[in-house]
Amino acid sequence: MAHRDTTSHRPQLPSGWRRLAVRLPILLFRAGLGSLFGKRLVLLHHIGRVSGLDRMVVLEVVSYDPTGPSWTVASGFGPKADWYQNLRAQPKTLIQFGNRLCAVTGHFLTPDEGADIMTGYARRHPRTARRLCAYMGLPVDGGEASYRDAGRAIPFVRLDAAVAHIQHQRAHS
Repeated sequence: MAHRDTTSHRPQLPSGWRRLAVRLPILLFRAGLGSLFGKRLVLLHHIGRVSGLDRMVVLEVVSYDPTGPSWTVASGFGPKADWYQNLRAQPKTLIQFGNRLCAVTGHFLTPDEGADIMTGYARRHPRTARRLCAYMGLPVDGGEASYRDAGRAIPFVRLDAAVAHIQHQRAHS
């Protein structure tokens, strides 16, 4: 089963002062203040598939596995989001969490994996999950089945730390 095309429900990209507000976390990460976000946000570097330029976007971490480590993020603007398409073209990249850089590889999750992730996220963050689904135009009634359906429609990516990074971190622990 493929991800449902959410293009018709795709939220409008912010403009004006809203765009500045959305981009503010990038400036904070670049200023060395990424630790303000704890484990909730990551700064993803991605290479423009047309321009070849380094791009950045701040994404909410839907789930974090410290043993890997890995971070799972969702594309709130659907599969047409530039960062998502750029990562599909070049899945090896860097993220910044807190004030640390980490080499990662993006793994694009199946709709069923997305359903499991979204139901877990909705249990941990019920209000935020409702708002995310409403923002994306996805109907949810608060029940697990509706979050599973939403999770099948939202593109999720797991960012797995590179083996060399893990070995370096363990050597310096």
